[in-house]
Amino acid sequence: MPKLAKYLLVGSPETYSGKSAIILGMAHRLQEKGLDISYGKPVGTCLSASQAELIEEDIQFITQTLKLPPERVLPMLLPLSQSAIAQRLTGEDIADYAQHLLSYTQTPSGDLVLLEGAGTLEEGKLFNLSLPQIAQTLDASVVLVSRFHSELVVDSLLVAKQQLGDRLIGTLINDVPHEQVDLVNSQVKPFLEKQGIEVLAVLPRNNLLRSVSVGELVKQLGAEVLCRADRMDLMVESLKIGAMNVNSALGYFRKAHNMAVVTGGDRTDIQLAALETSTQCLILTGHIPPMPTILSRAEDLEIPILSVDLDTLTTVEIIDRAFGQVRLHEPIKVQAICQMMAKHFNVDRLLAKLGLNPVAMV
Repeated sequence: MPKLAKYLLVGSPETYSGKSAIILGMAHRLQEKGLDISYGKPVGTCLSASQAELIEEDIQFITQTLKLPPERVLPMLLPLSQSAIAQRLTGEDIADYAQHLLSYTQTPSGDLVLLEGAGTLEEGKLFNLSLPQIAQTLDASVVLVSRFHSELVVDSLLVAKQQLGDRLIGTLINDVPHEQVDLVNSQVKPFLEKQGIEVLAVLPRNNLLRSVSVGELVKQLGAEVLCRADRMDLMVESLKIGAMNVNSALGYFRKAHNMAVVTGGDRTDIQLAALETSTQCLILTGHIPPMPTILSRAEDLEIPILSVDLDTLTTVEIIDRAFGQVRLHEPIKVQAICQMMAKHFNVDRLLAKLGLNPVAMV
């Protein structure tokens, strides 16, 4: 009789906490320890068809990166789309999703099944697939990823502890500014552990993981690439707007690292200043073509220039949204998260909480 796998549900009290990246890094560490793991995302948060495609791409990316065979990838039960919600609200959809979820337990799944929760603890409740409900149905342990905004990160974790009880076996506090890592380790971590919430990692902010490729910006902005289409892999870590005089701009640009600069197509002075600093791409608004000297200099420096048929405010809003919904798909990010988890994540403590002994499994 095959042994039953354990279930670990990785969720978050809020959206865009870095959960997918951490699951990838966590899974990689568990594989290094010799565990045979499966992965699945029961609920995909996607209000449109294009978002559904992105979720499928993310699942494929994680399974390919971890080299999981098809039998170690569990199906998505529900894309949480507007049409799915409408059908549930109007009574067209009366499916018993908790029963569908139990089908996961009928499949041999190795030593540990890693399940990625939806955006928040509550999402999916309309379908009986909120994170606490999934944990209850599968008798799963839960680890939460919390993005650090302030010491009040403890509030959402204390509420989660109330909801999840002993199923909550730990948290990873993500995206901690470097100057606050000591505070988290000396005050937040001991407080949480006194409340019975193990802190499995304090992960410092990593600008590379928050970055967006030039290629992704092209896609989001619907931009035309005017030069260096071969450098779409450059990573943008910050955004600057060039709307001041050139002397102010130079000082402003020199403080930034790996930036995208948004400026008018007619601002040749600002464009030149940007090209001489740490710029990964120039984004020109107003659909005004740059001077040949700018294109020539950008070619030499291997800096892509993008042209958008949008005003500056709309352009900045789209780029800000891209930073807020960063995806993992660049190999350099995978390498960064694996290195960070190897350094900061206490995988042995997690295995002990799960009652797994990888030495005995090999």
